[in-house]
Amino acid sequence: MITVVTGGARSGKSSHVVRLGMRHPGPVVFVATAPVLDDDMETRIARHRAERPDWPTVEEPHDFSATITSASGDTMVIVDCITLWVSNLLRRGDYDEEVATTASQLAENARTSPAHIVLVTNEVGLGVHPETELGRRYRDLLGRVNQILVAQADRALFMVSGRVLLLSDPGGDSEKGSP
Repeated sequence: MITVVTGGARSGKSSHVVRLGMRHPGPVVFVATAPVLDDDMETRIARHRAERPDWPTVEEPHDFSATITSASGDTMVIVDCITLWVSNLLRRGDYDEEVATTASQLAENARTSPAHIVLVTNEVGLGVHPETELGRRYRDLLGRVNQILVAQADRALFMVSGRVLLLSDPGGDSEKGSP
């Protein structure tokens, strides 16, 4: 099962997935993609660590596929977050098409994993139009990656001000699960 949790910055995504993990009856593994690049990021990471239980944590900014593919069926794997993962891939020098291909492979790995995979990502397309070409490129690429992942998801949740909205599929055929 794949759940994608998206929303704006500070919308409650991470807190919500921690609650999902705490309600999960089996083991939970947390994948952190954020590298510590400055004092602000270090503070944010420390706050997130304090908010979540003592789950095994894999700190991997680029390739966490082994964690997803090796997880057992009773495990929940929380990946927080795809937003920084895409940034990390770009910083590493990956081209947009490589990032999209890697995202497709992530979606396939999550789809074939027996575990419940929870992917956290930001919705950056609702804000101010980026001033720079790089900012616009990143916004567009992250939007594309999010669409790739949500297309494979069993459910997609949109966080707004700490509230959960269940997103229906594009065809409107069904609502996949509950928040």
